[in-house]
Amino acid sequence: MNIALLLLFLVFCKGSHTSGLITNVTTRPGVLNIGSMFTFDSVIGKIAKLAITLAVEDVNSNPNILSGTKLSLKMHNTKSSDFLGIIEALQFMENDTVAIIGPQFSATAHVISHIANELQVPLLSFAATDPTLSPVQFPFLVRTTRSDLFQMTAVVDLVVHFEWKDVIAIYVDDDFGRNAIASLGDKLAEKRCKISYKVPLTPTATKDEIRKALISVSTMESRILILHIYTSWGLQVLEEAQEQKMMDSGYVWIATDWFSTILDTDPSLSLVQTKNIQGVLTFRMYTPDSQLKTEFKSRWSNLTRARKLLNNTSFGLNTYGLYAYDSVLLLAQAIESFFANGWNISFSNDTNLRELSGGKLNLDALNIFNGGRQLLKSILEVNTTGLTGPIKFDADGNLLNPAFEVINVIGTGTRTIGYWSNSSGLNVLPPEKLQMKMQTNGSSAGTQKLYSVIWPGQTTEKPRGWVFPYNGRKLRIGVPHRVSYPEFVGIKGTDFTGYCIEVFQAALNELPYGVPYKYVPFGDGIKNPENNDLLHRVQIGEFDAVVGDITITTNRTKMVDFTQPYIESGLVVVAPIRKMNSSAWAFLRPFTPMMWGVTGVFFLVVGAVVWILERRTNEDFRGPPRRQFVTIIWFSFSTLFFSQKEKMGSTLGRFVLIIWLFVVLILNSSYTASLTSILTVEQLSSPVKGIESLAIGNDPIGFLKNSFSEAYLTDELNIHHSRLVPLNSAEDYEKALKKGPNAGGVAAVIDERAYMELFLSSRCGYSIVGQEFTKMGWGFAFPRDSPLAIDMSTAILKLSENGNLQKIHDKWLMKSACSAEGSKQAVDRLQLKSFWGLFLLSGIACFLALLLHVLRMVRQYYRHADSDIESSQSTGRLKSFVSFVNKREQEVKSRSKRRRTDNKASNKIAHDQECSSDGLDES
Repeated sequence: MNIALLLLFLVFCKGSHTSGLITNVTTRPGVLNIGSMFTFDSVIGKIAKLAITLAVEDVNSNPNILSGTKLSLKMHNTKSSDFLGIIEALQFMENDTVAIIGPQFSATAHVISHIANELQVPLLSFAATDPTLSPVQFPFLVRTTRSDLFQMTAVVDLVVHFEWKDVIAIYVDDDFGRNAIASLGDKLAEKRCKISYKVPLTPTATKDEIRKALISVSTMESRILILHIYTSWGLQVLEEAQEQKMMDSGYVWIATDWFSTILDTDPSLSLVQTKNIQGVLTFRMYTPDSQLKTEFKSRWSNLTRARKLLNNTSFGLNTYGLYAYDSVLLLAQAIESFFANGWNISFSNDTNLRELSGGKLNLDALNIFNGGRQLLKSILEVNTTGLTGPIKFDADGNLLNPAFEVINVIGTGTRTIGYWSNSSGLNVLPPEKLQMKMQTNGSSAGTQKLYSVIWPGQTTEKPRGWVFPYNGRKLRIGVPHRVSYPEFVGIKGTDFTGYCIEVFQAALNELPYGVPYKYVPFGDGIKNPENNDLLHRVQIGEFDAVVGDITITTNRTKMVDFTQPYIESGLVVVAPIRKMNSSAWAFLRPFTPMMWGVTGVFFLVVGAVVWILERRTNEDFRGPPRRQFVTIIWFSFSTLFFSQKEKMGSTLGRFVLIIWLFVVLILNSSYTASLTSILTVEQLSSPVKGIESLAIGNDPIGFLKNSFSEAYLTDELNIHHSRLVPLNSAEDYEKALKKGPNAGGVAAVIDERAYMELFLSSRCGYSIVGQEFTKMGWGFAFPRDSPLAIDMSTAILKLSENGNLQKIHDKWLMKSACSAEGSKQAVDRLQLKSFWGLFLLSGIACFLALLLHVLRMVRQYYRHADSDIESSQSTGRLKSFVSFVNKREQEVKSRSKRRRTDNKASNKIAHDQECSSDGLDES
């Protein structure tokens, strides 16, 4: 193709052109030459031929479009040949053609677009869908149909909707197929999916080539087949697939719009052909319903019915026919805009071809269309409505609002199961209706994506999308051959046993299909193998999976895919423990020193507050200072055991005492419970209290060699590497712990809980101290994006739900010689932080009572104080206030009452004397 172009044209056209003599200048000619080139006898071509002819007739018969100018259409049959396409394009250029409708094939478009660029003649292709036909490289090629970039995006959304990961691409090996599949691969990669196998077929593939290709496909793992080929032999692929039993259940066939084009063009397929295509999914370029489209369909039916009567041939209308019709309509409106802007039709010789004049090829007859750039601009600016809906181009030269129908072949017909649009993805509603719904409701959330599908094999159950490849090879399952803990993974010759192995086999039994596999030991059994090295073997394909005690960490998830964890196992600290002997001071152990101190202070504070509130009204709280001090101490601490002999007279005192008795009740109950536990439960203690105390010390720490815990301790906890001691087995753990940090051993061992519980089940001198300080789990490892990892995760969840996972755990790991938990550890002492709320409540009660008491005293002082005190200085007033507060309340009230009585008597005597004086005066 490129050689033909090079020989015929590009070798003569280098660099930019310069215009020569301008000829044939016309303002608005009566007739304009346009060309059309495609393959007449192809499925698309025979429809396009009639559609273009009808469009030209409609334009010429409508005086409102070109104002009397007629289009003169010249059609050339390329016969599926790129070489003929080049020749015919050159012929058009000899005859002052202003535009060409075509070409049909993307490969041809790649070639003749160079000619169009040189001679500035716009090409309007209604069928060239290659995504790489960019307007940047080919500015004079206008794609009046949908790019395969959008169709491949729709295919990817369909794959993602059904949760498949790997697909197989079967495609024609030319620009049309290769570039579309490249776009498919890019879009799949964006969704973490991939093309696992590519099957290119020659543009003239034979039945034998198709059979060989499908046989190779049948041995692959993926069962999702994307078919992007030509209409001329597409059905042969499906026919051969039927013969190879590849149209049975489990397979998924997704055909691009070539298949819907065949169905639309020839809806009456034979019974044999219909049988071969059951359950296939395909796409059709979506064109919204309109009155214009309905009328054209009716007209088409009448024409094809008459044609059938004449020559017994009939064909339906496909979407490419609609786009071919609209291409002519688009061109006509662009030409009208061209003339309306004052441009003229003129052609000139290409100076690059002058030196080639006189040759037999007659290349100097090729003319440049001087108004080509203006006409191209008018084409791209058209905004109208045609049979396919709105016609308008975006900045990249693509028609706006790309959309496709998703079609399922069922029985003798098809069923639309949904729609795809570039703006909203998959949905059961047509794009325009979905847009209206979104504008009304504000969101498309909750709407159904697709209707149900009838898959190959006449099943409605979604295919899994993959199988184990039929190549006779079993899955190679890597198993770590460890020195320690055979209860988890035990290897003796060809026997593989242990908890992890049994869980894996139980999960496999839950799968709805069989899995051929064999275990392969990894390691020499003398030292523990490196888990990261084992997982790397999965990454490079040496192993198909890893089964064992493999902890799921962030870095490891970047290498492989893990299943759902089948056991939780975070890091814990194990240290030696010793039995605590009882002592004479054991009764002090329930509370911490701080707790004892605060409690004692509050006893004294509450006693003092009650003394202040009661001493003016209660004789029990009066007397010599020594007696009052003893009363305060006695009253406070007696609240722990029994009711006080002192009676409470004031309301505020009772309020404070009620709150305090509640606090004492809680403290007493907590103390009793803690002391009971201390005296009745065997107490064990360890100098190591947990990871915090271990990290800030300097004692050596043991860990399992080649485990992830080493990196965690150094990187996350900043423990110096010199403090870490690698150990290989449970026996090494015990030896190092017995020696201790001062005799060449370790103060504690850090490892995963699952290991430590098994270690402690038979060793009573050690225990887990502190809390588990990481939350992790074990899982089975598979290659990235492996579908088996997802199914195994589901199987593990089933094992957990039906109780079998716990039964396997109890079988291998449940041993009761010693308790592995810290229940024998010393009971935690009660701390102040557990009771500060109670103390705060009591403190607030005391403060409020004292505040109200003081306010009450001040009020009484100003009401009942003597007049001489009121007139005294501030210093004397303070002394008098203190003296007033120290008095009994009854005494103050009696004195105040006596003073009021004396005042009344004095007033009465004065009044009588005044009356006697008045009587004497009158006499």
